[in-house]
Amino acid sequence: MTQPAPQAEFSLFQLLPNVLTILAICAGLTAIRFSVQGDYVVSVLLIIGAGIIDGIDGRLARLLGSSSKMGAELDSLADFLNFGVAAPLTLYFWALQDMRGLGWIAVLVFAVCCVIRLARFNVSAKADAPGDSAYFQGVPSPAGALLVMLPMYLSFAIADRAVLPDVVICLHMILVGLLMISRLPTWSFKTTKISRENVKFFLVGVVVFGAALFSFAWATLIVLCLGYVAMVIWAWIDRRRPRSG
Repeated sequence: MTQPAPQAEFSLFQLLPNVLTILAICAGLTAIRFSVQGDYVVSVLLIIGAGIIDGIDGRLARLLGSSSKMGAELDSLADFLNFGVAAPLTLYFWALQDMRGLGWIAVLVFAVCCVIRLARFNVSAKADAPGDSAYFQGVPSPAGALLVMLPMYLSFAIADRAVLPDVVICLHMILVGLLMISRLPTWSFKTTKISRENVKFFLVGVVVFGAALFSFAWATLIVLCLGYVAMVIWAWIDRRRPRSG
């Protein structure tokens, strides 16, 4: 069977998903720069912004019919940079530089776990591996970055300094990294459906969450992290529950 010829021209709208991915990469690199300079709040916000873009670009590519192998690889590389490199480095420069080797070991473990998580996901996606599409295996890399920066949210919300011991922050980073490469089932929001009757409540919830994020950013991110952990625990219990029939 002959393969269809590659598309010779693309409209600007079709290139928009790749443009967004490039912007996310720029945000991640800039986050590293700001963390080196000691502006940790801006660094965290840039990483969160990259996570928002990551949730948009792939869906936009499918909507515009401009999905491509290059776009998928670019998205994976952006995920590693933004969530596997920028996030742990920001945490390292913020609190772990004085720990000598242990802090850096935690960064390396997290980064390696992230790249393994992304490689495993890419292989399963290319092989069309069978499985429950409602669940991921392990914590996704954007969620891992969100969770690993939890000590920073606590600090910014409470005391504007590290409120957890450095060793605890290191162990937290390593634990989140191991969760990314675990077989722990985590819900895939791609398969979530909202009934027509509940759409209005969902939209109101989005508005409330957005307002809370802009008004009480750090407290909202803390609640979001705790809610995600609770959801992971619930998914694990739900998967282990015996099914009737």
